[in-house]
Amino acid sequence: MSARVDLQSVPVPEPNLTPDEMVARAIALQPLLRAEQDATERRGVHSEAIHQEFRKAGFYRCLQPRRFGGYELDFKTYFRIGIEISRGDPSTGWCLIVGAGHALMLGSFFDEQAQAEGFGPTGDFSAPSVAAPSGTATPVEGGWLIKGKWGYASGAPYATHFMPSVLIMENPGQPRAGIALIPRSQWKMLDDWGAILGMRGSGSNSIVVEGARVPQNHVVPIDMLNIDVAHGTLGSHLHKNPMYAGRCLSFFHAELVSILVGLGYAAIDEYERIIRTKNTLYPPMTLRYLHPDYQRYLGLALGLMNAAKRLVLNAGDVYMEYCRRGFEGGEPFTMEEDVELVASLEHGGRLVWEAVEMLFRTSSSSGAKDGERMQRYYRDASIYRGHLSAQYEMLAQRLGLLHLGLSHGISTTDRGAIPPPGGSK
Repeated sequence: MSARVDLQSVPVPEPNLTPDEMVARAIALQPLLRAEQDATERRGVHSEAIHQEFRKAGFYRCLQPRRFGGYELDFKTYFRIGIEISRGDPSTGWCLIVGAGHALMLGSFFDEQAQAEGFGPTGDFSAPSVAAPSGTATPVEGGWLIKGKWGYASGAPYATHFMPSVLIMENPGQPRAGIALIPRSQWKMLDDWGAILGMRGSGSNSIVVEGARVPQNHVVPIDMLNIDVAHGTLGSHLHKNPMYAGRCLSFFHAELVSILVGLGYAAIDEYERIIRTKNTLYPPMTLRYLHPDYQRYLGLALGLMNAAKRLVLNAGDVYMEYCRRGFEGGEPFTMEEDVELVASLEHGGRLVWEAVEMLFRTSSSSGAKDGERMQRYYRDASIYRGHLSAQYEMLAQRLGLLHLGLSHGISTTDRGAIPPPGGSK
């Protein structure tokens, strides 16, 4: 079990740090991130030196409550950081943004004592989370016994904690969904990441929990697919900030699309380098950037990317408005609004995919060689396009059900590892 800690506030490292200064730090790191792309892929995660640069810059604290050493920056700023880090290296952006973003989940859904223990006396915190409940939380004296194995735990290599979905086994045969907070000392990261088409440097290793024991308040009964925020959340009341009164789905997908937008701009940067240095294939021979075909391809990509960027930054504002409206006593942030926001973000991701695919196929075959950035960006974008949450056709039907007032019948427990009595799912 975790030791209880003092509930005193944790000092903020740079109390006057502005959002623009934070974004500028991300932009300044782009040359280093690009120089390290090959090594990051081989290693499966960015280097310890880059991790320390991120800590020094304060990226892990962006969404963390100020009471516990964070900056409580707005969502648009966080997504801007995701774009700029990912423009340097998409894999590194995925590892950082997805891992650091779960400070929002801890700050929203856990009580004061659990937050104090999670953020700790120094405020250093980062945690992967996995939505599929591939493990269980069973009641034991003083708390919970947690066991399971979760794949694709992005951000695991540099994490201080793990926050997986679990099946809470209080009532036999009737598990319910929950989220657990598990310190690093009670889980093991497997060396199983990298043998995949793209995002090889995202640190999305599997995590095994063989028998962690955590206090009662380190497991909360929440369904990530449908969180009831009608009466606010523990965190929104504690921190007096509506940013901690939101749902999970649209925030998570905005993280992914911010990463993808950065990837798209990185592909544009590489495409411009290629067309400024390579000649056309057919007479009249000229540098490609002077040819109308390549000018057109570049212009199309810029239009698609700028539209996708506006979608994800606007999503940060809309998400916050939904949170604020409910926090101030208006209509609560609804499930339909959450899903509708995800649907629009998925189309932002689709725009990026279309841009990257076009740039890849028109950049020349040399860009498809191992070690070339254009090949890497195409592979990385392919991983997003195959992600479950990027399948906009699937979500569209769910949005239609919600809009029509029909039962959708979807819960996190549907993805759990525990079959019902008497047979498998």
